[in-house]
Amino acid sequence: MNLILLEPGDIQSPAMSQSPFGNSSGDEHSEQPPIRAQLRDRRFQHVVEVHRADVGDKLKVGLLDGKIGEARVVERGESHITLEATFHRAPPPPLPLTLILALPRPKMLKRTIQHATALGVKKLYLINAYRVEKSYWQSPWLAQDKLREQCLLGLEQAVDTTLPHIELRKRFKPFVEDELPSIASDSLKLVAHPVTDAPCPVDIQQQTTLAVGPEGGFIPYEVEKLQEAGFAPVHLGPRILRVETALPVLMSRLFPGR
Repeated sequence: MNLILLEPGDIQSPAMSQSPFGNSSGDEHSEQPPIRAQLRDRRFQHVVEVHRADVGDKLKVGLLDGKIGEARVVERGESHITLEATFHRAPPPPLPLTLILALPRPKMLKRTIQHATALGVKKLYLINAYRVEKSYWQSPWLAQDKLREQCLLGLEQAVDTTLPHIELRKRFKPFVEDELPSIASDSLKLVAHPVTDAPCPVDIQQQTTLAVGPEGGFIPYEVEKLQEAGFAPVHLGPRILRVETALPVLMSRLFPGR
Protein backbone atom coordinates (compact mmCIF):
# COMPACT_ATOMS: atom_id res chain seq x y z
CA MET A 1 0.00 0.00 0.00
CA ASN A 2 1.89 3.04 -1.29
CA LEU A 3 -0.99 5.43 -0.53
CA ILE A 4 -3.53 5.54 2.31
CA LEU A 5 -6.86 6.38 0.66
CA LEU A 6 -9.33 8.33 2.76
CA GLU A 7 -13.08 8.21 2.11
CA PRO A 8 -15.90 10.50 3.28
CA GLY A 9 -16.83 8.15 6.14
CA ASP A 10 -13.33 8.47 7.60
CA ILE A 11 -13.48 12.25 8.04
CA GLN A 12 -14.05 13.56 11.58
CA SER A 13 -13.44 17.28 11.02
CA PRO A 14 -16.44 19.67 11.09
CA ALA A 15 -17.92 20.31 7.65
CA MET A 16 -15.84 22.77 5.67
CA SER A 17 -17.19 25.38 3.29
CA GLN A 18 -15.98 23.26 0.40
CA SER A 19 -15.87 19.48 0.43
CA PRO A 20 -12.33 18.03 0.31
CA PHE A 21 -13.60 15.36 -2.08
CA GLY A 22 -13.92 15.62 -5.82
CA ASN A 23 -11.51 18.57 -6.17
CA SER A 24 -8.81 16.88 -8.25
CA SER A 25 -9.55 19.18 -11.19
CA GLY A 26 -8.74 22.31 -9.17
CA ASP A 27 -5.49 24.15 -8.75
CA GLU A 28 -2.85 21.46 -8.48
CA HIS A 29 -0.72 23.43 -6.04
CA SER A 30 -3.43 24.87 -3.77
CA GLU A 31 -3.49 23.40 -0.27
CA GLN A 32 -6.72 22.70 1.59
CA PRO A 33 -7.21 23.17 5.36
CA PRO A 34 -6.13 20.17 7.49
CA ILE A 35 -8.74 17.53 8.16
CA ARG A 36 -8.88 14.75 10.72
CA ALA A 37 -9.65 11.19 9.70
CA GLN A 38 -9.94 7.97 11.67
CA LEU A 39 -9.19 4.50 10.31
CA ARG A 40 -10.44 1.23 11.79
CA ASP A 41 -10.39 -1.29 8.91
CA ARG A 42 -7.64 -3.00 6.90
CA ARG A 43 -5.96 0.37 6.42
CA PHE A 44 -5.53 0.67 10.18
CA GLN A 45 -4.00 -2.80 10.27
CA HIS A 46 -1.67 -1.92 7.41
CA VAL A 47 -0.53 1.35 8.98
CA VAL A 48 0.18 -0.39 12.29
CA GLU A 49 1.65 -3.67 11.05
CA VAL A 50 3.46 -2.63 7.86
CA HIS A 51 4.27 1.06 8.29
CA ARG A 52 4.58 0.58 12.07
CA ALA A 53 3.44 4.17 12.40
CA ASP A 54 3.12 5.81 15.79
CA VAL A 55 2.07 9.26 17.01
CA GLY A 56 4.04 11.92 15.17
CA ASP A 57 4.89 9.76 12.14
CA LYS A 58 3.91 10.93 8.66
CA LEU A 59 2.19 8.98 5.88
CA LYS A 60 1.31 9.62 2.23
CA VAL A 61 -2.47 9.93 1.92
CA GLY A 62 -5.06 10.74 -0.72
CA LEU A 63 -8.70 11.72 -0.79
CA LEU A 64 -10.75 9.32 -2.87
CA ASP A 65 -11.49 11.17 -6.14
CA GLY A 66 -9.55 14.12 -4.74
CA LYS A 67 -6.02 15.30 -4.05
CA ILE A 68 -2.88 13.68 -2.62
CA GLY A 69 -1.01 14.91 0.44
CA GLU A 70 0.53 14.02 3.77
CA ALA A 71 -0.90 12.98 7.13
CA ARG A 72 0.53 13.00 10.63
CA VAL A 73 -0.53 10.37 13.15
CA VAL A 74 -2.10 12.24 16.08
CA GLU A 75 -3.61 9.28 17.97
CA ARG A 76 -3.12 5.53 17.97
CA GLY A 77 -5.50 3.23 19.83
CA GLU A 78 -5.92 -0.52 20.00
CA SER A 79 -8.51 -0.56 17.21
CA HIS A 80 -8.11 2.78 15.44
CA ILE A 81 -5.67 5.43 14.35
CA THR A 82 -6.35 9.14 13.87
CA LEU A 83 -4.63 11.20 11.20
CA GLU A 84 -4.38 14.93 10.54
CA ALA A 85 -3.97 15.42 6.83
CA THR A 86 -3.36 18.17 4.29
CA PHE A 87 -3.63 17.84 0.51
CA HIS A 88 -1.67 19.81 -2.05
CA ARG A 89 -1.35 18.05 -5.40
CA ALA A 90 -3.54 16.45 -8.03
CA PRO A 91 -3.45 12.71 -8.76
CA PRO A 92 -1.68 11.41 -11.88
CA PRO A 93 -3.49 12.17 -15.15
CA PRO A 94 -5.62 9.32 -16.50
CA LEU A 95 -4.63 7.39 -19.58
CA PRO A 96 -6.42 8.69 -22.69
CA LEU A 97 -7.89 5.23 -23.08
CA THR A 98 -11.24 3.47 -23.01
CA LEU A 99 -10.69 -0.25 -22.46
CA ILE A 100 -13.12 -2.81 -23.91
CA LEU A 101 -12.24 -6.10 -22.25
CA ALA A 102 -13.79 -9.53 -22.74
CA LEU A 103 -14.65 -10.80 -19.27
CA PRO A 104 -11.68 -12.80 -17.91
CA ARG A 105 -12.06 -15.85 -15.71
CA PRO A 106 -12.78 -14.85 -12.09
CA LYS A 107 -9.30 -15.50 -10.69
CA MET A 108 -7.75 -13.41 -13.44
CA LEU A 109 -10.43 -10.71 -13.20
CA LYS A 110 -9.21 -9.49 -9.82
CA ARG A 111 -5.61 -9.07 -10.96
CA THR A 112 -6.69 -7.53 -14.27
CA ILE A 113 -8.85 -4.87 -12.59
CA GLN A 114 -6.01 -4.02 -10.21
CA HIS A 115 -3.47 -3.79 -13.05
CA ALA A 116 -5.73 -1.69 -15.29
CA THR A 117 -6.50 0.70 -12.42
CA ALA A 118 -2.84 1.01 -11.44
CA LEU A 119 -1.94 1.81 -15.04
CA GLY A 120 -4.42 4.70 -15.18
CA VAL A 121 -7.46 3.25 -16.97
CA LYS A 122 -10.59 5.21 -15.98
CA LYS A 123 -13.17 3.83 -18.43
CA LEU A 124 -13.59 0.07 -18.64
CA TYR A 125 -16.28 -2.07 -20.24
CA LEU A 126 -16.37 -5.78 -19.41
CA ILE A 127 -18.10 -7.50 -22.32
CA ASN A 128 -19.19 -10.94 -23.42
CA ALA A 129 -17.55 -12.94 -26.22
CA TYR A 130 -17.88 -16.42 -27.69
CA ARG A 131 -14.96 -17.78 -25.65
CA VAL A 132 -16.19 -16.26 -22.38
CA GLU A 133 -17.76 -19.04 -20.34
CA LYS A 134 -21.31 -18.31 -19.18
CA SER A 135 -20.36 -19.22 -15.61
CA TYR A 136 -17.99 -16.24 -15.46
CA TRP A 137 -20.98 -13.89 -15.37
CA GLN A 138 -22.18 -15.54 -12.14
CA SER A 139 -18.97 -14.70 -10.31
CA PRO A 140 -19.43 -12.82 -7.02
CA TRP A 141 -16.38 -10.76 -8.03
CA LEU A 142 -18.57 -8.88 -10.51
CA ALA A 143 -20.56 -7.29 -7.69
CA GLN A 144 -19.99 -3.53 -7.56
CA ASP A 145 -18.45 -3.65 -4.08
CA LYS A 146 -16.00 -6.38 -5.16
CA LEU A 147 -14.97 -4.50 -8.30
CA ARG A 148 -14.54 -1.36 -6.23
CA GLU A 149 -12.34 -3.25 -3.77
CA GLN A 150 -9.96 -4.28 -6.57
CA CYS A 151 -9.94 -0.73 -7.94
CA LEU A 152 -8.95 0.61 -4.52
CA LEU A 153 -6.06 -1.83 -4.34
CA GLY A 154 -4.89 -0.64 -7.76
CA LEU A 155 -5.12 3.01 -6.70
CA GLU A 156 -3.18 2.35 -3.49
CA GLN A 157 -0.45 0.66 -5.48
CA ALA A 158 -0.13 3.43 -8.07
CA VAL A 159 -0.53 6.42 -5.69
CA ASP A 160 -3.69 7.54 -7.46
CA THR A 161 -7.07 8.62 -6.12
CA THR A 162 -9.50 8.60 -9.06
CA LEU A 163 -11.76 5.55 -9.25
CA PRO A 164 -12.34 4.09 -12.71
CA HIS A 165 -15.83 3.70 -14.12
CA ILE A 166 -16.64 0.04 -14.91
CA GLU A 167 -19.68 -1.19 -16.84
CA LEU A 168 -20.82 -4.73 -17.70
CA ARG A 169 -22.24 -5.75 -21.06
CA LYS A 170 -23.47 -9.34 -21.43
CA ARG A 171 -24.42 -9.21 -25.13
CA PHE A 172 -21.61 -8.75 -27.63
CA LYS A 173 -23.46 -7.90 -30.85
CA PRO A 174 -25.86 -5.23 -29.46
CA PHE A 175 -22.99 -3.60 -27.59
CA VAL A 176 -20.70 -3.44 -30.63
CA GLU A 177 -23.43 -2.30 -33.01
CA ASP A 178 -25.44 0.06 -30.80
CA GLU A 179 -23.12 1.45 -28.14
CA LEU A 180 -19.52 1.10 -29.21
CA PRO A 181 -19.62 3.59 -32.13
CA SER A 182 -20.61 6.36 -29.72
CA ILE A 183 -18.19 5.23 -26.99
CA ALA A 184 -15.27 5.14 -29.44
CA SER A 185 -16.14 8.21 -31.48
CA ASP A 186 -13.26 10.62 -32.16
CA SER A 187 -10.69 8.08 -30.93
CA LEU A 188 -8.11 5.74 -32.40
CA LYS A 189 -9.83 2.32 -32.48
CA LEU A 190 -7.70 -0.81 -31.99
CA VAL A 191 -8.41 -4.46 -31.31
CA ALA A 192 -5.64 -6.70 -30.02
CA HIS A 193 -5.59 -9.76 -32.28
CA PRO A 194 -2.69 -12.19 -32.73
CA VAL A 195 -3.66 -13.15 -36.32
CA THR A 196 -2.94 -9.92 -38.19
CA ASP A 197 -0.04 -8.27 -39.99
CA ALA A 198 -0.13 -4.88 -38.28
CA PRO A 199 1.99 -4.41 -35.13
CA CYS A 200 0.65 -2.44 -32.20
CA PRO A 201 1.54 1.24 -32.65
CA VAL A 202 3.87 2.96 -30.21
CA ASP A 203 3.54 6.24 -28.26
CA ILE A 204 0.03 7.26 -29.24
CA GLN A 205 -0.78 10.94 -28.76
CA GLN A 206 -4.57 10.75 -29.01
CA GLN A 207 -7.61 9.34 -27.28
CA THR A 208 -7.75 5.58 -27.91
CA THR A 209 -10.32 2.82 -27.57
CA LEU A 210 -8.73 -0.61 -27.19
CA ALA A 211 -10.60 -3.93 -27.38
CA VAL A 212 -8.95 -7.00 -25.86
CA GLY A 213 -10.42 -10.47 -26.22
CA PRO A 214 -10.60 -13.44 -23.85
CA GLU A 215 -8.12 -16.28 -23.51
CA GLY A 216 -7.86 -17.62 -27.07
CA GLY A 217 -8.82 -14.25 -28.52
CA PHE A 218 -11.91 -13.00 -30.30
CA ILE A 219 -13.32 -15.36 -32.92
CA PRO A 220 -13.26 -14.18 -36.59
CA TYR A 221 -16.92 -13.08 -36.49
CA GLU A 222 -16.23 -10.86 -33.48
CA VAL A 223 -13.15 -9.34 -35.10
CA GLU A 224 -15.21 -8.62 -38.22
CA LYS A 225 -17.92 -6.88 -36.17
CA LEU A 226 -15.26 -4.77 -34.48
CA GLN A 227 -13.73 -3.92 -37.84
CA GLU A 228 -17.16 -2.83 -39.07
CA ALA A 229 -17.19 -0.46 -36.07
CA GLY A 230 -13.87 0.99 -37.25
CA PHE A 231 -11.43 -1.04 -35.15
CA ALA A 232 -8.06 -1.98 -36.67
CA PRO A 233 -6.53 -5.33 -35.59
CA VAL A 234 -2.99 -5.11 -34.17
CA HIS A 235 -0.62 -7.68 -32.67
CA LEU A 236 2.18 -7.76 -30.09
CA GLY A 237 4.45 -10.18 -31.89
CA PRO A 238 4.64 -13.94 -32.33
CA ARG A 239 4.04 -14.83 -28.68
CA ILE A 240 0.52 -15.45 -27.38
CA LEU A 241 0.14 -13.74 -24.01
CA ARG A 242 -2.37 -14.12 -21.22
CA VAL A 243 -4.76 -11.19 -20.81
CA GLU A 244 -3.18 -10.09 -17.52
CA THR A 245 0.21 -9.96 -19.28
CA ALA A 246 -1.01 -8.52 -22.58
CA LEU A 247 -2.71 -5.52 -20.97
CA PRO A 248 0.42 -4.00 -19.37
CA VAL A 249 2.40 -4.68 -22.56
CA LEU A 250 -0.23 -3.01 -24.74
CA MET A 251 -0.47 0.04 -22.51
CA SER A 252 3.29 0.41 -22.18
CA ARG A 253 3.57 0.45 -25.99
CA LEU A 254 0.64 2.76 -26.59
CA PHE A 255 1.42 5.19 -23.76
CA PRO A 256 5.09 4.86 -22.68
CA GLY A 257 6.05 7.01 -19.74
CA ARG A 258 2.46 7.70 -18.69
